[in-house]
Amino acid sequence: MSELARNPVVAETGTYPFVRMARDRAAVEARGIPVIDFTMGEPREETPEFIREALVRAVRAEPVSPYPAAAGLPELRTAISQWVGRRFGARVDPAREVIPTLGSKEAIYGLASVLVDRDGTKDTVAVPAPAYPVYERGARFAGARVVQVPLDPDVGWAFSPEALDALPWERLALLWVNSPNNPTAATLDLAAYEALAARCRDHGVVLASDEAYSELWFAGDPPASALQVADRSGVLVFNTLSKRSSMPGYRSGFVAGDPALIAAIGTVRPSMGVAPQTFVQRAAIAAWSDEEHVARTRARYAAKRDVVLPALLERGLTPTGGDASFFLWMAIPGRDDARFTATWLERGLAFAPGSLFGAVGAGHVRVALVPTLEECVEAAELLRLA
Repeated sequence: MSELARNPVVAETGTYPFVRMARDRAAVEARGIPVIDFTMGEPREETPEFIREALVRAVRAEPVSPYPAAAGLPELRTAISQWVGRRFGARVDPAREVIPTLGSKEAIYGLASVLVDRDGTKDTVAVPAPAYPVYERGARFAGARVVQVPLDPDVGWAFSPEALDALPWERLALLWVNSPNNPTAATLDLAAYEALAARCRDHGVVLASDEAYSELWFAGDPPASALQVADRSGVLVFNTLSKRSSMPGYRSGFVAGDPALIAAIGTVRPSMGVAPQTFVQRAAIAAWSDEEHVARTRARYAAKRDVVLPALLERGLTPTGGDASFFLWMAIPGRDDARFTATWLERGLAFAPGSLFGAVGAGHVRVALVPTLEECVEAAELLRLA
């Protein structure tokens, strides 16, 4: 039998990194070693009760469940717009500048398919390095050329002027930024967003900002948003309730920004069938409309950070990232992050090696503060005693 056809990018990209790490953890646990998992950035906090109740009410009110409209509920678009206004002081038209999404990951993955002209001059996507792997994976499956823009630790894990100057701007369709950054926890200020947006406008490039961790920070001012720039032409922002409201399984987020780009995305989405279920959208309205639960979530992550970070410091790790997100970005003694993480996995602690996020991340580990506080206390004891 002849070999079945397959997109070569499937083999080139291989297994998703966090799936590989989950397999490694499972193999260790199968030998009777319990593992506290700090690898994947998946919140394990309880979804607030008022959000769950909103979901239940919505299910009961929908005895017949039709396909959800691709544009999302008008009430949800309004709730998102109002949240953006309260949080960032930016006015966003709910009818023209917002689309609810199935979490933010699917929309991030699919953006290059909307924007890249792989047979024309705008065939390239630029992604930060180190970075969340979905930016590059989505671009490659869209047939785009991908260039990595190294983040410079000497300027707070931001783009250096030299790295930006080296980009093939004439071929660039899309430039990704991520603030607070995964994995480094660094943030961009409004001046940086303004400068990047202006440069992208000058070259006809879309600036896409992944802001999934915007509501988690431990020091300084709240993180800024690209939605705050004076001219949002060519600007898109992605956000989600997964981290902010401990709702990863609900799959509810949004994309907002330039109305022309939102219209283009909106044209594609009915073919994809990725609109969130109506009852999830109604739970999302409740989540975007409340800030008290978000403050409590920040406090819980801060408490876990206060437990784990001192123990890591005592082991000789050095924080080199920022003070936002729920990640700790730590330089390790020596440079062999693969060996470091493998050693600690055998001792019952799972960390993500920095090289998983690109060569620039070598010599670091990412610690996701997602275990329970009790597990974090146990992990700190293991770090001190092992």
